Amino acid sequence: MRISIVIATKDRANYLERALASLEHQIGAPSFEAIVVDNGSTDDTKGVAERASARGLFPVTYVYEPEPNRGKARNAGIREASGFLVLFVDDDVQMPPGFLAAHEAAHSTTNLVVNGPILNVRGYEDRPKPIPANYSRAFLCTCNVSVPKHALDAVGGFDEEFRLYGWEDTELGVRLREAGMRWKFAWDAYIWHIKPPTENTLEVETRKAMEKARMARRFLDKQPSPRARMATGAHRLNLLRGKYLLPDSLLALYAGLATSDDTPAALRAFARSQFLDGMYTRELVRALDEA
Repeated sequence: MRISIVIATKDRANYLERALASLEHQIGAPSFEAIVVDNGSTDDTKGVAERASARGLFPVTYVYEPEPNRGKARNAGIREASGFLVLFVDDDVQMPPGFLAAHEAAHSTTNLVVNGPILNVRGYEDRPKPIPANYSRAFLCTCNVSVPKHALDAVGGFDEEFRLYGWEDTELGVRLREAGMRWKFAWDAYIWHIKPPTENTLEVETRKAMEKARMARRFLDKQPSPRARMATGAHRLNLLRGKYLLPDSLLALYAGLATSDDTPAALRAFARSQFLDGMYTRELVRALDEA
């Protein structure tokens, strides 16, 4: 087995079904398997995995991990993997026909972490090609990254103490880099990330921002470097901004503009980003003050 695709999922059976279906249309792919790690679902996630397995087009393994914890779920997938490469994708993605072949081709040596472009789209009918704006220097992003299994095993996989959303993949990337792994960005290994506006609400994104701020403290406790402080926003000027320059009234203004249909689209997007950044930064200040 060459590639083990690990998909951690929770209560998103409809997305998972379409992600697995996109694997059935791969062209020129090496041998591969899919490992679905059910992270405590109450929907038909298990049935989706079992039906995909019954079709017999590629091996599908179902693993149940009851505790909602992204690191724990992906570690369960790593343990089950039999491939030389472990490829992490999210459940709400579509993989183009050449996706697996592109990841395989990018691993020209055995010490590479390969990331590909992540194209956020509004729906399954949107199928753009990558553009320069899709480039990322992130060392490891679990929406679209492949890593030799031996490297993941050598560093102990994900830190399961990242119990909320955010930073667990970045922290694993730091340990892989310190262990001698090199980074590569493969333009052909792109993926479509389905983000419907009706689900990607300000409320949902605010929750993620607050959780990510809490997990930034865990990341900084393990990696107290200037680089980590810049990445998390935990540098002096930003922390001062969070303490003194982000009053409730300003954030309320941003929230109002971000959710009003009367706001021009460009201004709405700006207000949304400023609100989420402000909420993250204020929560980061609180989390660090608790240290």
